[in-house]
Parts: sequence; C-alpha cells; structure tokens
Amino acid sequence: MNPQASLLAALCLATGVPNLALAAESAPKRPNILFIAVDDLRPELGAYGKDYIKSPNIDRIAKAGVTFNRAYCQQAVCSPTRSSLMTGTRPDTTQVWDLVTHFRVALPNVVTLGQHFKNHGYFVQGMGKIYHGNLADDATWSVPLTTPKAVRYALPENVKLDQRQYEIEPDDAGKGRGKKKNAPPAEKSPDGPPSTGLNSRGPAFEAADVPDDTFQDGKVAELAITTLREMSQKKEPFFLAVGFIKPHLPFVAPKKYWDLYDPAKIELAPNKFRAQGAPEYAILPGGELRNYDGIPVDSIPDPLARQLKHGYYAAISYMDAQLGKVLDELDRLGLRENTIIVLWGDHGWKLGEHDAWCKHTTTENDTNAPLLLSAPGMKAVGARSNALVEFVDIYPTLTELAGLPLPAHLEGVSMKPLLDQPDRPWKTAAFSQYPRSRAQAKVENGLMGYSMRTDRYRFTVWVDRKDHSKIDAIELYDHQGDPLENNNIARNPANTELVEKLMAQWRKGWPGALPPKA
Repeated sequence: MNPQASLLAALCLATGVPNLALAAESAPKRPNILFIAVDDLRPELGAYGKDYIKSPNIDRIAKAGVTFNRAYCQQAVCSPTRSSLMTGTRPDTTQVWDLVTHFRVALPNVVTLGQHFKNHGYFVQGMGKIYHGNLADDATWSVPLTTPKAVRYALPENVKLDQRQYEIEPDDAGKGRGKKKNAPPAEKSPDGPPSTGLNSRGPAFEAADVPDDTFQDGKVAELAITTLREMSQKKEPFFLAVGFIKPHLPFVAPKKYWDLYDPAKIELAPNKFRAQGAPEYAILPGGELRNYDGIPVDSIPDPLARQLKHGYYAAISYMDAQLGKVLDELDRLGLRENTIIVLWGDHGWKLGEHDAWCKHTTTENDTNAPLLLSAPGMKAVGARSNALVEFVDIYPTLTELAGLPLPAHLEGVSMKPLLDQPDRPWKTAAFSQYPRSRAQAKVENGLMGYSMRTDRYRFTVWVDRKDHSKIDAIELYDHQGDPLENNNIARNPANTELVEKLMAQWRKGWPGALPPKA
C-alpha cells in the first residue's frame, strides 16, 4: 500500500470509518481504449473468412475478441457515419447528411464519445482521420487532434497530375471552368458530378517502391507509437483514437504490398448490373471515383476494374501493416491486457457490384462494415457473431465496458452481452439511410431512403425529404435466396402481405428493434 493509502487507512481505523483506502487499492484499474478507425474498409478480410486478403493484424484483433459479421453504419459516407458514431446518435438527430455540415449545428451541447471519457478522468487523444476532413471537434479531445502531413502520391508525374484539381473550379455539371483555386471545393454530393472536375485529380492507384512512412498512415502509426509510450507514463487511463485513411481512394501503397497479390487471381464482381426492379436513383455509378485521372464516365472495363481491386487490396495490406506496428508497441509496453481494442470501418464499399463503385447507397455492400472488439475478461474470445448491431452501439458499449455512466442522449445499445454470448437473441433490425438530391431523384424536395436490415430481408423505403408520408419507391431483397441484392421483389403481388408486415416493422424504427432485456 502506498504511504497516502496507509495514512488514510490509519485514520479510518481510528475514527471507525470504513476503510475506503483499502477498497480503492483493491478496485480494478479502469481499462484503456484503443479506438481504431479505418476509411472505406469492406468486411472483406481474413477475419471475415476471405483468406485471399492479407490482413494479419486485423486478424490478430479478431482472434482476441469478437468479429461482428453483421454490423451496420447509419449512413454510408464519411462525415454522417463518423458524426453518428462519435455522438451515439443517428443522422436525423445529428442533421448531418453531407460532408460539410458539423453535428454541433444541430447538437451544440452533445457530449461525444471521446468527450465523455475525458469528462470521467481519461486522457483522450486522437490522430489521423476520426472526424471527416476539417470538421474537427476540440471538445472531444484532451489535446487537439493531430494529422501528420504526408504526400498523396510518391511519383513526381502523379503529383503533377494531382495538382490540376487546385487549378479549376467545377460548374454544376462537374466541368472545370479554368478558374484558379487554392483548394478543392466542398463536396456536398460525393456521388454527384466529380467535385473537382472530371479526371482532375491524380491516378486512382499507384505502386511506388517507397518506405511505409512516405504516406499518411505510416506517419500516423509512428505518432501512435510515440503517444502510447507517453501515455504509458501517465497515471490516468487513456483513450487513444487512431484513424487510418487507407484503403480510401486513391489506392496508393508501397510496391511491396502490391506484390502480395497476383492480379490474375483477383476476381471481379459477379453482379456487374443494377438490381432488377430498383429505382434508378437507388444506386449511382460513383462520381467520387470519376474525380481520378483516366476513369471513364461510363462502366469500368474489366482490365481497369482488376487494377482498381488490386490497388484496393494493396492499400488494405499497407494499412494493416501500420496497425500491426501499433499493436506491437501496445504489447511491448505491457498495456494489452488492460486495453479494450475496437476496430471499425466507417462504412462498406462497392468494387464494381451493381456496375458501381465507392459507397453512397443503402445497399448491403455499403452499409455492412467491419467491426471487431476485444475487451479484458470477455468470454467469447475468437468468436464471430451474427447479431445485428449498429455503429451507434459502439458509444454505449465502450462506456459500459469502462464502467462509466451512460449518457441519456444515446440512440444505440451496449453490445457488452454479446462479448460473452455472441449468439444470444439480439436486435430484430438494423437501420441505415441515404439521401438523394432533387436532381438525382427527379423529385422536387429530393428523397431519403430509410433502409431496414432484418435477419432475412433488406427493406428500403424512399420518402419525400420534407413529407415522409409520401413514398416514392420501396425496395425488398430476400437475403436467403438473393444475398447480392440483385432482384427487388417489393412489387411482386405474391409479396404484398410480406411488404405490409415489413412496413409495420419499419414504421416502429430503431426503438422497436431493440434486443430483449436479459
């Protein structure tokens, strides 16, 4: 016992007060949190049974924790999903549906995940991409978030190509007018016209023989290692948020990671066509990709698609290697046993499925994303769970695991019971959404697609943005026979009763889908 505790114990004994010092000495130390965000990561990893992907360090987390096979983001694009996760609320609450709105406009006093831990004695530090772009939130952190500066491309010719985006200002059709600019314009509609002009950025992929720390993720890993060493000397527990940018476009990674894959063995999407019976606006081709040099406006030819997938896989392996360096340092410092590790990809991604690329839909490809969680003392080590979980559940889960009180504003539920019993009865549905503009939907007010994923079905209702009672279209996909969501069966007369049943469930929303109480 330390001297202060000994003195307090003596005073308690003399006064007859219960020995609070001894209780404090025996109380378990609060766990640290290693919070890992990954951009544009599909659940196409070794941990998810895809052994052709080289992701040994993500797989390390899976072996020590639970892999959630059916985890869903609330809106499949960077800022809305990250705002939702970090506030523990859904996009209609944050009022963030685009890439330029800050959640504190609608929720000025909301306590974010990091802020909640900071308020309860944690040292909270973030680095890399946690929130989107320049939408920082100083209240979240004990010290300001840091993103190391790094080049986007290593090859000089690609750097030169990439500079073009700063020299044009696109019109509404995405065509540059030639006006000089110091920075690219804000992206309000990432799946609309290219934000910086068609093909105005550098190439969509690059393989240069350069060190890992040439690019941002390598530098973020180095910063995380240095920070872990500093945190290991502090008395308070830490919450370290590490945001990796890859495999986000452009698919740039050192050549050694490209060499892990044989391009001849890379399989292309089996469903390079739009879902039959779906509204035209349900899936758009991917305006984000068309920003990059050499990408055609129309369908992507197979040779180029294979190169893009090769680059995406290489970028995953590059990011995974940087993650491994952080995990190694956590082990070396002896911190692993008392650290909760959570890794999440902010949303899914399409690699040619439905003849489309990127995210920006309510489909399974885009809303289903990786989620892995390892916590000290959990029972289901190395397990996989098929429970329907949502990214708004991460906030309450980490809070409960750390023994902190749950804020009243949360719109998710703790997944802690699944860490001991991953197959227990859980939510009956997960919910996601995505907007379509007036131009995209050809409807005056635009549309919002509200999608419900049940155990068997994906059910999406497209409603008027201002009047949700006005339904424009319904999508229904039966995952039992159509896991790729190729056939919308909502209009089939044989499914009338099923549609009515799902509509009744959909109208209850997320509060009606919560898991049964233990």
